[in-house]
Amino acid sequence: MDAEQVVSATPAVLAVSQLCKSYGALKAVNNLSFSVKAGQCFGLLGPNGAGKTTTLEMLEGIIKPDSGAIYYQGEIASRRHFQQLGVQFQQTALQDFLTVEETLQMFAAFYPNPADIAELIQLCDLQDFLTQDHKKLSGGQRQRLLLALALVNQPQILFLDEPTTGLDPHARRNFWALIQRIKQQGRTIILTTHYMDEAEQLCDELIIVDKGQIIAQGSPQALLRQHFEGALLQLPAPGFLPQMPVCQQVSVQGGQLCIQTPDVQLSIQALLQQQVPLQGLLVKSATLDDLFLKLTGHALSAVTTEAA
Repeated sequence: MDAEQVVSATPAVLAVSQLCKSYGALKAVNNLSFSVKAGQCFGLLGPNGAGKTTTLEMLEGIIKPDSGAIYYQGEIASRRHFQQLGVQFQQTALQDFLTVEETLQMFAAFYPNPADIAELIQLCDLQDFLTQDHKKLSGGQRQRLLLALALVNQPQILFLDEPTTGLDPHARRNFWALIQRIKQQGRTIILTTHYMDEAEQLCDELIIVDKGQIIAQGSPQALLRQHFEGALLQLPAPGFLPQMPVCQQVSVQGGQLCIQTPDVQLSIQALLQQQVPLQGLLVKSATLDDLFLKLTGHALSAVTTEAA
């Protein structure tokens, strides 16, 4: 698909055509093409080193692509478009010795038409620690402040680069609710994350990237329907690969016997007939982590842990 087709094929607020970026012999981003519709939460998933952050930095105007094109509202991306974006980085250095409220006011002063500070405080639930030094905030509180700062210039497109990394489960879910509220305002959100449950909860559409290339694209539900049928059985792998009925996919991954089956009862009967111990048996619906494992041969969570 060429650049003109990407722009004309869908009413996209953002379109990317054949985007490439290399660092020496390493192809960090290798011929990516996708588009994002207004009001979507669009996810970029993949392990460390997959090219997610490099892609975001090109979309945000921080680095230039080697080749390919980026379009905002059907126009070639320019400085004007980049200045209208909202960005929450993985790491952001803030001015020392300022309270939360003073930090908000300072960032608002950078823009000719900033958002209403009182509305941002309410939207991001900052009321309880406005007079606190930003260095003394908890992880969840700091992420809510950084999100408010990304919204100061009233962007219609918001980039969130792994915004819940390092947060405890409660703080993560609070942050999800906040993102949902922002989405309800009609803003478009571009999200990178290592958490598959986060992507399933928030994303309307996503791409899974590995080694700089797209290996899957679609809504979470459509991708799971496309690649999985029925249920997924997991149990400690026996010393042999059991023979299963036709239409059942069997593999051993990380010491676990994995069986994708349209008929759970039939599968269990086959395992019992072959005297496979069922201790530790887990029956579940497939997840995006299972999808990543199927497509790449390794679990996204395991790759993330090793790369961290």
